[in-house]
Amino acid sequence: MIEKGKISSFQMGIIMYVTVLATAILVLPSAAGKSAKQDLWLSPIWASLIGFLASWIFLKLIKFYPRETIIQYSERIIGKLAGKALGFLYLFLFLFENGLVLREYAEFIITALLPKTPLSVIFSSIVLVSAFSVYGGIEVLARATQIFFPVFIFPFLLIGFLLLPEMEFHNILPIMGKGVLPSIRGAIDVQSWFSDFFYISFLLPFLKERKNGRKWGMISVAAVVLTMVITNLITIFVFGGITQVHLYPLLNLVKYISIANFFEHIESIIVAVWVIGIFVKVSVIYYVLALGTAQWINVNDYKPFVLPLGFLQVLFGFWVTPNFQELVSFLSQSSIFFFFSMQIVIPLLLLLIAFMKRKVGDKDLTHSNVR
Repeated sequence: MIEKGKISSFQMGIIMYVTVLATAILVLPSAAGKSAKQDLWLSPIWASLIGFLASWIFLKLIKFYPRETIIQYSERIIGKLAGKALGFLYLFLFLFENGLVLREYAEFIITALLPKTPLSVIFSSIVLVSAFSVYGGIEVLARATQIFFPVFIFPFLLIGFLLLPEMEFHNILPIMGKGVLPSIRGAIDVQSWFSDFFYISFLLPFLKERKNGRKWGMISVAAVVLTMVITNLITIFVFGGITQVHLYPLLNLVKYISIANFFEHIESIIVAVWVIGIFVKVSVIYYVLALGTAQWINVNDYKPFVLPLGFLQVLFGFWVTPNFQELVSFLSQSSIFFFFSMQIVIPLLLLLIAFMKRKVGDKDLTHSNVR
């Protein structure tokens, strides 16, 4: 086995929680609000079905192939040649998605903090830091996430409490005034984040106690939904009908916090949370890319691939989109169907084929026993 480390089901749950929310938390209200308006808080609830479905698919597949990832068992399910081709597509997906994450991160840092810093410096710095955790293996990545988890979650609770005086609770009304369709259209924009529960397939083979994997997988999805709903509610309570106008609504929210004209301008807290989340997300996809590459080539160690793949990810950060406008356009349109197809539809088809092959195998075994 390439990776000899083991993690707990709880660690798997918090890794997935931070990975999904890392890029969602700042732009989620704006993304959902374009279609859902004041019903944007409902959109994550409908979209969560994708997260539960993704977790269910891979929890079923891991029963058929207990110590393998999708890169490995796709060859068993659809044949070696087709499995290798699919594995290559997934490796490209990991490179492409991390390129998008790096570009989102860099654009935010340039907009909010460092307008004159070159993209290459921002890309290289986060990739280099992530490379250390990837090189250390799944246990190092899990422990780092566990350490950062309270720092990631506590600011949201604090911000929600401090914004109470600014909230206008009637902004949520009328609930479903135009029916359920606007919130469902908003859910289509949100579901691409829930598709990232696809990465649970690379964590399940390394659990210490497999029996708790289902519980913490589902808890992780539920926790993501709850966080998204609360974030959207806070945003709509403060901004009302202009939520979708803000590119980074949560960053703009904290500007409203002012206690005795002393405790204010705490945007740095949001920036810190964003950086922590991006570190975890980049590290997880980076790790999956390195591990998947080693599994695809059939070698016993993924560590020699860490630095070359880091360099490739920096290049993809430049390549995925020529400018910020194109990035926003892709994330709000084409990416929704692209990630849904690769992370949900194809794994579901693999599960159906594996199930049918298992049924056929059981029937053949029954017939041979009768004879």
